[in-house]
Amino acid sequence: MMRVEVNPKLLHWAIKRVGERGSHLYEKFPRLKEWERGEALPTHKQLEGFAKAAHVPFGYLFLPEPPDEKLPVPDLRTLEGKGVKRPSPDLLDTIYSMQQRQAWLREDRIECDGDQLDFVGSARRSDDPAGIGLEMRRTVGLMDGWAANVRTWQEAVGELRRSIESIGVTVVVNGIVGNNTHRKLDVEEFRGFALADNYAPLIFVNGSDAKSAQMFTLAHELAHIWLGESALTNAGLAEKSTHDIEVWCDRAAAEFLVPANELKALWKEIGRADQPFHTAAKKFKVSPIVAGRRAMDLGLVSRRTFFEFYNAYMEEEHRPASAAGGGDFYNTQNTRIGQVFALRVIRAAKEGRLSFKEAYTLTGLHGGAFQEYARRLGVPLP
Repeated sequence: MMRVEVNPKLLHWAIKRVGERGSHLYEKFPRLKEWERGEALPTHKQLEGFAKAAHVPFGYLFLPEPPDEKLPVPDLRTLEGKGVKRPSPDLLDTIYSMQQRQAWLREDRIECDGDQLDFVGSARRSDDPAGIGLEMRRTVGLMDGWAANVRTWQEAVGELRRSIESIGVTVVVNGIVGNNTHRKLDVEEFRGFALADNYAPLIFVNGSDAKSAQMFTLAHELAHIWLGESALTNAGLAEKSTHDIEVWCDRAAAEFLVPANELKALWKEIGRADQPFHTAAKKFKVSPIVAGRRAMDLGLVSRRTFFEFYNAYMEEEHRPASAAGGGDFYNTQNTRIGQVFALRVIRAAKEGRLSFKEAYTLTGLHGGAFQEYARRLGVPLP
């Protein structure tokens, strides 16, 4: 049985790269400590298995030194005042996958459509963010009274996602890496990112985050698209970023979701009533904590009032729910892939402009699953 020479430093790097989940590697590979100490060598098959379990490209294990992996997008997160030094494999694989989708979509739109999207990069940091928020609102089609057409803020998240996709922005909401339920994305690491491009802008929202916060993240990342600046963020409702651009995007997102003049006018009626945050949430079809944060920022309520409500609300939202099914797999793909993007890939494969192997890679669906999803989207494949 052939053994493979491997630099122990590469094994140690791969284990640390996984983070807290690295301990399971020692259970899966009983002789891993011996490999790290150079006292034994793995077989080729064992090393391949290790690379797969550690989510490391197999070829990396033959490098002379551990690679210095850097985030491929600007890091604008604020986590205890610093960005995370070592990005997780889950985050890196997610960004790489989205960049791959964007690269294909860019080329396809240039070839088939030709026109750039005028709103990408149309804003400047010197612009009034509130004014840009209203411009975003008009462009997306969320005119006054749009919220009356949806019943709940939960439904409004989906409506907003579809409206943003309709203007040419790919929107992906996913809490795992692709369809791998064993690789859950950590909301403590990031909440979302934006990949700006004049032909194929893309927004990714971490689906592991609280539902009540996802709409704000979506609007925040849309503001980055308007600026034409890619970014990895952890825009949240309970803290204020130390980055000026993040503060700008927060303000634009807030005006986009809850216009100041409308909330101030409403507050004259509801400010002294019971549960004013819930009442405002129903009108604007945002979560109560988004409405509450907006009221605090506009000086309509105190910080203490908001954060008392915020803490109680989030405790309730994070309370374990009763056991239930995971939902329809194919309906879930509309958010994990993006329905507009998926349709474009499926049609390109059907027309022969894209190989099915490439289509499988871009969507993360293979064989029968790809065929069934195409059928459900109304594009049956031969």
